[in-house]
Amino acid sequence: MNGQGDVADGRNPFRFVGSDNAPGRLVIDVCGVTIGGQQLAVIGGPCGVESKEQVFAVARYIAESGVGLFRAGAFKPRTNPYSFQGLGSDGLALLAMVKQEFHLGIVTEATDLEAFPGVEKVADVVQIGARNMQNFALLRRAGKSEKPILLKRGQGATLEEWLMAAEYILSEGNGRVILCERGIRTWSNHARNTFDVSVIPAAKALSHLPVIADPSHAVGRRDLVIPCALAGVAAGADGILVETHCQPSSALSDGQQALLPNEFLALVDMARKIKDLLRSNSQGMGLCF
Repeated sequence: MNGQGDVADGRNPFRFVGSDNAPGRLVIDVCGVTIGGQQLAVIGGPCGVESKEQVFAVARYIAESGVGLFRAGAFKPRTNPYSFQGLGSDGLALLAMVKQEFHLGIVTEATDLEAFPGVEKVADVVQIGARNMQNFALLRRAGKSEKPILLKRGQGATLEEWLMAAEYILSEGNGRVILCERGIRTWSNHARNTFDVSVIPAAKALSHLPVIADPSHAVGRRDLVIPCALAGVAAGADGILVETHCQPSSALSDGQQALLPNEFLALVDMARKIKDLLRSNSQGMGLCF
């Protein structure tokens, strides 16, 4: 094993995602927000679409903060089959309204092949969640899409497995893939998952694709989200995906990890300052910041 996986014919298995196979780092423009460029991309919003009032309230302060990308799930794959599963097509309709009213790019998840066309019509970035990282039929469908794909790392996936999942998408023709670290399952019980900060620079060393961090799902605890988000930025993440809600205590999903509005705005300010500092200090050093 050389860090990129073994193959029978001895060739580099990363024919598309590998850093050696591209002229430079990939930069993706989503509604005027660059992911993989010099600026830090921030994606914010609630875990799920619950109502028009809820998504509009959050979208308003997201937009006013200068964060150009809004995330919320219309379809929610949940561990418990009796938990809130999202509003489905009605949720997509509300996201379309958010896009029109607040001029925000939409990031939302396609959970299966049946949902993909509807999500694709509304989303500016289609998310493939951690539970679907190795849903190869869904990955191949994403590879035929004209929309950028945000690919979350699976709960127990190695770096190589994660990159191979991205390879499925690129091999079908869609080269605009964003890798997202969201924590992995380990023996630790102080947080929902273990936030693997080290995988961010490791992924950027092996691949030319942008890498962002999702500290909300990584830790599952509001008090840990901000420090872990800042750690991800310090490690070289091209962006952060963070959950925020006006009333987390009444959220239908993952309220315990959603930042309050003032916390979210403070995080955005701190994260941008760290990104700026790293960029200014890394010039001429060849570091992937």
